[in-house]
Order: sequence, then C-alpha cells, then structure tokens
Amino acid sequence: MNQKMYEEFLPIALILVCAKLFGMGSRKIFLPQVVGMLVAGIFLKICGITTGPFIAEIAEFGVIMIMFTAGLETNIEDVKNTGFASLVVASLGVLVPLAGGFVLYSLMHGGFAPIGSPEFISAVFTGLIITATSVSITVDALREMGKLHTKAGTIILSAAIIDDVIGVLLLSIVLGLRNPDVHPWMVLVKTVTFFGIVAVSGVIAHYIFKWLGKRYPHNRRVPIFGLVFCLLLSYIAEKWFGIADITGAFLAGIVLCNLRSAKYIVEKIDTSAYMFFAPIFFVNIGLKTDFSGFSGKILIFAILFVIVALLTKIIGCGIGAKLCKYSNKEALRIGVGMMARGEVCLIIAQKGLSMGLFEASYFPAIISLVIVASISTPIILKLLYKNKKEAPLENSI
Repeated sequence: MNQKMYEEFLPIALILVCAKLFGMGSRKIFLPQVVGMLVAGIFLKICGITTGPFIAEIAEFGVIMIMFTAGLETNIEDVKNTGFASLVVASLGVLVPLAGGFVLYSLMHGGFAPIGSPEFISAVFTGLIITATSVSITVDALREMGKLHTKAGTIILSAAIIDDVIGVLLLSIVLGLRNPDVHPWMVLVKTVTFFGIVAVSGVIAHYIFKWLGKRYPHNRRVPIFGLVFCLLLSYIAEKWFGIADITGAFLAGIVLCNLRSAKYIVEKIDTSAYMFFAPIFFVNIGLKTDFSGFSGKILIFAILFVIVALLTKIIGCGIGAKLCKYSNKEALRIGVGMMARGEVCLIIAQKGLSMGLFEASYFPAIISLVIVASISTPIILKLLYKNKKEAPLENSI
C-alpha cells in the first residue's frame, strides 16, 4: 500500500469524528452544523493536525457534491409563485452587498483601483462573497414560529434561490476576469454561451432522465447518471469556458430539480456527500484558516466586514421588498431573513482563495460572518415576530 495514502487515513478519521461531534454540539445550541465543522477544523489545527493534497482534492470534490445537491433541492415552483417580487428582492440583495464589499475593500486598501486591475477584481470578489444567502437557519426559525408559509417567509425562500443563481453567475464572470489576457466582453460571451449550452443539454437531459425515472423508478442507476451529468457540466464549465466548476454542478442540479426522481437522487447523493465529502470540505476550511498573520488591521477589517455584510443584505432586500409594496415590517423581516450566510458563502470564498483573489489572512473574517449571522438571524427574527400575527400566504391578499 502506498505510504503516502496510508498517512492520510488518520487525518480523515479525525476530521470525520470531530465534524460529527462538533456538528452535533452546534445543533444543540441551535446553530447550523457547518459552524461546528468550521470550529472542528480550527480545533484540529490548534492540535497540530496537518493534511496533504489528497484531502484537499476530496474537499474540492465535496464542493461539487454540495452545489449539485443545492441545485437539486431548488424549488422552481416557489420562484414562479412569487415571481417578480422575488427577483427584485434577490437582485437588490446581491447588488447592495456587492457594492458594500467593494467599497470596504477599496477603502481598506488605499482607494479605488483601476478597472480590470488585480486589486479591482479582489475588491469586486470581496463584495461577491457577501452576496450569498443561506436560509437554512431562517427556515428553521420561521418553521418553529409557524411563519414559514407567510408572505415574508415565501419571498425569503424564493429570493434565496434566485440570489444563489445570480451569485454563481457573477462568480463565473469574476473568475474569468482573473486572466489579464482575457477581455471582459469575451468573458461575458463565454458565460452566455455556456448557459446556452446548459439550456439545450438541459432540455435533452430532462427528457432522458424523465424516461429513466419511469423505466427504472428508484433504481440506483438514475442517481449515478445524475452525478455523471453533474461532473460533465462541471468539466465543460471549467475546461472549455473558464467558468467555475461549481457553476456547472449547480446548474446540473437545477436542470434535474423538477424531475419526479429528484428527491431520490438527492437522497442517494446526500448519503455520500454529507457523510464524507461535505464534512471534509468544511473542516478543511477551518484547518486551512491562517491566524498567523492576524493583526489589528485584519481585526478591524473583520468587524467592518461583518457589519457591512449584515446591513447591506438587510438594506438591499428591504428596499426590494418596499418597491414591491410590502409593509415596513414585512420588508425588515425579509431583509433579516436573507442576511444568514453559510455554505455558499464559504464555497465562493474558498474558490476565490484558491484562485488568488482573496488573501488567506482575511479568511477569519468570513468565518466570523458565518458564525455571527448564524447566531443573530434567528434571534432578530423572533424579536420581529414577537406577539405579531400574520396570515399564511394562501390566505393573504
């Protein structure tokens, strides 16, 4: 047996057991398991555990699995039911944080850099990191209060879906701009072309999988072919178009999300993704977080980063809700519900870090954002809904 492979077994075992224990502990205090996994990685780093390239590659594959599952779990019907309002809320919920992060990075690094320069792209990417919304915590809080199917709750769920789609699209464009030899218009052409290919192949794949689902219901070959489709789109995105591979994985999930067998595919993918690949990815982020360069400047940036991320999401989504004739209370609830950050935020940040768009010394700021947002979102939501009655969406005008 290869000695190098053998040496990876112990770190993997420690990662998995710590991810489970810290994840369980996180859930006990009403936080998402991803927070516990991040803390588990930091704990293992403090204990002197190191990992090699093999674990990093497993973590990279874990990202693909997570994004594929996220696409599969997308509910297109929710988006259709809320339509224009969700689009407006999501769009402003992306643009305002994007601008806020861009301005923060620029001011902390000596001013606004020329368009197209590496500093400019890093500033844009900083804003892009805080555009992502993770509503799993919001959903738990709203469900507990019986407010999940209210007007605000439905908008939050639908806008979060559109939010992720816009964020992944912008990520592809920003990553394309990292190459100084590539013109912005060429990046846009490649991105549009790729989405066109996804649309065409998606229609074909939809009918193929629909036929497979009828002919082989609840047969394991369907999830296997689903994963094959995911990997093919991921490969095509990165290799042929210079677009992030996670974009291909996410779109593959969206293409298949309306199939009758979508839940069965998710069930099978979840078994391996959340038992093995996802824990390694999130714990590995904690392991790779570098605190050696932490300074007063980094601390100030982290504090401002968290404040800007939370406020811009509330402001952007709140304004969007107001433009769609929602009341002040509903707009505030929607903004707060959209400010939670989690998996997608971390995935985007990790992707940018690997591409040299984000300094490793600033990664603690992102972890701080995930933790603070995870804690504050349900608390503020409960305060906003305290002693307030709101009719379910289907009973409201």
